[in-house]
Amino acid sequence: MTERDTAATGQKTPERSTADRGFRPEVQGLRALAVLMVAAYHIWLGRVSGGVDVFLLISAFLLTLSFTRKVESGKPLRLVGHWLHVFKRLLPAVVVVLLAVLTATWALIPQSRWPNVLAEAWASLLYRQNWQLAESAVDYYAQDHSGASPLQHFWSLSVQGQVFILWPLIFAAVALLQPWLAKLFPGEGAGPNSAGRRSVSHRALLSIAFGIVFVASLVFSIEQTAHNQEFAYFDTRTRLWEFALGSLVALALPYLQPGKWLRVFLGWAGLAAMLACGLVLTVDRSFPGFVALWPTLAAAAVIVAGQSNSRFGADRLLSSKPLVLVGDNSYALYLWHWPVLVFFLLVTETATPNLLQGLGIMAVSMLLAVVTTRYVEVPMRHWKWPDVRSWRAAVVIVGCGALLALPVTAWQGVIAAEGAAIAGQPKELTPGAAALSPEFAGQPTPEALIIPAPAAMDDEWADIDGLCTGNNVPSDPLLEGCLQNDEPEVVSKRIVVLGDSHAQQYMAALGPIAKEHGWEVVTLLKGSCRFGAESTERSAECNEFNKASAQYVMDHKPDAVFTVASLTHATAPFETEVPGYLEGIKPFTDAGIDVVGVRDNPRFSINMPECVQKKGPDSPDCNAPLEESLAASSPLDDYLGKVERLYLMDMSDFICEQGTCPAVVGNVYVYKDDNHLTKTYVQSMIPMFEERLLAATGWAER
Repeated sequence: MTERDTAATGQKTPERSTADRGFRPEVQGLRALAVLMVAAYHIWLGRVSGGVDVFLLISAFLLTLSFTRKVESGKPLRLVGHWLHVFKRLLPAVVVVLLAVLTATWALIPQSRWPNVLAEAWASLLYRQNWQLAESAVDYYAQDHSGASPLQHFWSLSVQGQVFILWPLIFAAVALLQPWLAKLFPGEGAGPNSAGRRSVSHRALLSIAFGIVFVASLVFSIEQTAHNQEFAYFDTRTRLWEFALGSLVALALPYLQPGKWLRVFLGWAGLAAMLACGLVLTVDRSFPGFVALWPTLAAAAVIVAGQSNSRFGADRLLSSKPLVLVGDNSYALYLWHWPVLVFFLLVTETATPNLLQGLGIMAVSMLLAVVTTRYVEVPMRHWKWPDVRSWRAAVVIVGCGALLALPVTAWQGVIAAEGAAIAGQPKELTPGAAALSPEFAGQPTPEALIIPAPAAMDDEWADIDGLCTGNNVPSDPLLEGCLQNDEPEVVSKRIVVLGDSHAQQYMAALGPIAKEHGWEVVTLLKGSCRFGAESTERSAECNEFNKASAQYVMDHKPDAVFTVASLTHATAPFETEVPGYLEGIKPFTDAGIDVVGVRDNPRFSINMPECVQKKGPDSPDCNAPLEESLAASSPLDDYLGKVERLYLMDMSDFICEQGTCPAVVGNVYVYKDDNHLTKTYVQSMIPMFEERLLAATGWAER
């Protein structure tokens, strides 16, 4: 601004060279530290560092500086051209990384995970990966990343992409409002056409707009993080305040002129706070709520400190050539570090890299980043042809998208065709559990493709018809997930299923049997929460859920309760009694309610279908010894005769055979992961399950 501009507004505004200078090496260094924090915490600590939050703030800070300069210099915003320019610059590197990840996926990742990777490739390309992960409730804090998606980190780039579309709209709206407001509220000594009045009013309006976004988003973020953190972590709305803070810093910067030594203090204090965030705070289940103020305010302090003009300033470190170099390659480094980590862990079958392995991952990621920046990002940024006409930039964007869309579409078509071929086989070729029945003894398993198709593995949870209705609706909000099968025209028996996912998996057999016999089945299920009396071996949430479930049973007085009566473990002891099981069911049996307790199925330390896809069904690794899967003496034997009306079922002879617990039986995958039976396999057990259920309970005679 000129002296005349300052006089017209009656306010002291620093020279543009200080406040709005272009390249800021200390910000580039800050960006470098942010991405190094993200990579280091992912590789070695498996924790959230706050680096992504700093990244988001910096992107909004720079975007706001750019747009404010345009508006205050009277240049048109040209939103469409801006958007095309931004995504023309961002997409090529994204597509290169996505194609590399898909190639590695085809070579290294088991087939059952291919559909998810392909779906996430689409989501990453279209900048909606954060919503994809939010909907699937991905655990971003998992210590073991070997089973994680190699594209999981695209969530933050998707949030950025959405903001890169939204923020210019806010600038455009303010630019349209400003002249009207200037006429409505003219300043003394300054006409509506005053350049000084225009710039000050524009900044004021933007500050109000971004202030509103900041407060609204932060409040929403705190509330959502407290109640649904897994979803909130990826929700764009809970992150908008971080961008708004970056914009507010950019708008306020011309009026913030700390002295030399205050700059030195702000720089080092902000830097120390930012680096310490993930170490000092237990942030894993707190982001992106109020805890994220720590790293973002720390980064804001570093930006405000700017160039201290002191040899003791933090900017001397941040402006150093190594950090600026990393900052120049930070976008590509962020793109590469996560897939390099995930594929390293997958190939080496390790959970966490050691120091040397982690340094190797960092080095490979940096090398790939430098190559991508030099040969992809920089040439695209300096390519003038797309900038001449908007349609040319659009052609480049569409072309980049097509480079990914074509192979992904073709691959998904192949998977669909393979799935149809597998599902279309004659049923006699895939007997499943029936292959272990006495009538099949001595008969070889027919040659066939294993079912279900790997791509269909996500659909292998047992089906339950819908939410509870009528008198079955629980009054306790803890049980709001109550499900039931469709009520028969004539109900001959009412059954309540209690427990966790291991009880749910048997609905693939109990559900069809119930429909055949006219039984109504209600399920009250909570993950990792086996039913039993209150126990210190369960979480407080599980104990509360079980207490509410027990009260539901006592209030509704069903004819029977179905439970899983033992508890298996991936390591020794491999099978134990359920804590508090007999105490939990005794009130039911005392009230005249039958209780069915089925023996649990084995758990493993590996994903069984992925083992088969990697090594084949006959590999010893995919056929666990019986003595390392179940107890030699069933825990159910200890329950015999202790509680009347308790009926016990053991289906383990249709899961394990001849001293092993295989991943495939009768050309059917037994497990969908490391511990859950597939719906298809449980359905193949229906005749044997029905026979044993009726024999154990005597229900056929009642």
